[in-house]
Amino acid sequence: MQHDKSGIIKENLYWQKDIFISSACFKYPTLPTKDLMSLSIEKVAEDDSLLFMWSSSPHLEQAISLGKAWGFEYKTVVFVWNKMNHNPGQYTLSYCELCLLFKRGRIPRPRGARNIKQLFEKPRGVHSQKPEEIAKRIERMFPTQSKIELFARNKRKGWDVWGLDSLLDENLSND
Repeated sequence: MQHDKSGIIKENLYWQKDIFISSACFKYPTLPTKDLMSLSIEKVAEDDSLLFMWSSSPHLEQAISLGKAWGFEYKTVVFVWNKMNHNPGQYTLSYCELCLLFKRGRIPRPRGARNIKQLFEKPRGVHSQKPEEIAKRIERMFPTQSKIELFARNKRKGWDVWGLDSLLDENLSND
């Protein structure tokens, strides 16, 4: 969701200077939203399913459009991750990342825990890697449902994963 032109030298003339740039395209390949929208998520999502999608505040509109393009209805912000350190935003210092909840069909049953806290505080780690605790909270909320993480940075027990980093991790472990 962070595809932009800051990784293109002619668009960002000062890229080689010692400045903080958090753009994802400096860390790994990215896709424009229109290309993400063309992914056939309906083939891996069950009729009654939930989509948990991370978004930074500047990309909120894109994230909601993407969830809708994949056939889900936006419901709420399910988690707010206070990273406890900031990125220099355009308007304010950005500390938080949002995990949005989308629904397709009905809420999957049986439901697990309903007393899961929305706010989570933990310093960020590797670029774009999400905290393991959030996955555990999702597991407590929906303990018996199948789960897949798209664009996964690493493997997670009990989840299917899909993503470049998880493929690289698999290739490394097979060597």
